[in-house]
Amino acid sequence: MSHFDKLFVYCTDQLCELHPSFSPVLYPLWAPRTLMMAQPEWTSIFQMKANILKQGDSWHLQFDESIVPNSPNLGWEEYIRNTGAWFDCSWCKRGWPSNKVMVVFHMRLVDRQGVVKVRRFRQNCKKCDKAPMETPSISTENIDILLENLVEKIRMKCYHEDLGRGNRPFISQDVKSPHEPAHCEACIQGICTRS
Repeated sequence: MSHFDKLFVYCTDQLCELHPSFSPVLYPLWAPRTLMMAQPEWTSIFQMKANILKQGDSWHLQFDESIVPNSPNLGWEEYIRNTGAWFDCSWCKRGWPSNKVMVVFHMRLVDRQGVVKVRRFRQNCKKCDKAPMETPSISTENIDILLENLVEKIRMKCYHEDLGRGNRPFISQDVKSPHEPAHCEACIQGICTRS
């Protein structure tokens, strides 16, 4: 079974995800985690939230691993946010939580066509030598929060609306150890916000 295959169980009347490599040694607390979502779900949630934007404008979301924080292309706006997420090592199957997962959005609106590019910064396993960078698994709730905040930023930056409110905070993971810059893609590139 690959690390992408998941086992799902019902626990306390909600669907929870359990990774097939879970063991009492690696994960002493069997706290339920939310069902993790893939790219198509990001797109569908974004489309639902983007419905509040100006009538007649069309918006779509795409993943782009080449976008760089603090360097949007000419005509693009930017929104950077940290969130909580879970990582699984594809080599040793160890998992770890992080509340320092940088997500960068670049957006623009031209001729009523809106585009949002998103990049989720990765981390790698501190136990495996030269482990690959792993994509974060972000909970349904945190994806919803990220995209709700994104749509507010679109309203402010692309439609010049004055909303007068701050970001909705993300749901934190239960993290037992400090952020490890040597294993964070954003830190390695010198762009991690660490806040």
